[in-house]
Amino acid sequence: MAEENSRTPREETTLERADRNYGELFQELRIIQTGVQILFAFLLTLAFTARFPMLDTAQRTMYITTLLLAVLAAALFTAPAALHRTLFQRGAKPEIVRASSRLAGAGMSVLMLALTGSVLLVVDVVLGRVEGVIAGSATLLVCGGLWGLLPQLVRRHAARFEARAALGPSNEAGRVGAGRHE
Repeated sequence: MAEENSRTPREETTLERADRNYGELFQELRIIQTGVQILFAFLLTLAFTARFPMLDTAQRTMYITTLLLAVLAAALFTAPAALHRTLFQRGAKPEIVRASSRLAGAGMSVLMLALTGSVLLVVDVVLGRVEGVIAGSATLLVCGGLWGLLPQLVRRHAARFEARAALGPSNEAGRVGAGRHE
């Protein structure tokens, strides 16, 4: 009971924080889910196009793998709603938030692979295998950079900013241009 009433730096209780985090997570999932649904729908329609029978074995393998990755991503992104529905009003909000966050992280990884496979397949069919591999690799690097590396860089920058702020303005005065080359 004491833990539920303890305050955080935002002056919210543990349960209030869990509620806020849950709301923020679900807003993120709403945005992502739309993209995953569009990707999945696109992939489903490909099998019914006139050109689909002309795909070679490698392209069909890419297609099936990418389709299954899109399904897995959709399942991972919708699992938090099912988890919440199952555990609703059972006093498990912090656990729901932690598990849902892990599911969303796994979903992002799988989505990155599904996007890579989609680009690989389409460019392979349109331009050729080498071009498909290059485009797929570029997609993987861009998504990995934006979804993995960028958050780490922002986190590092924020930590340095907080450390400088903790030093106070008097200690910053002696460091002319200190932050320019970071």
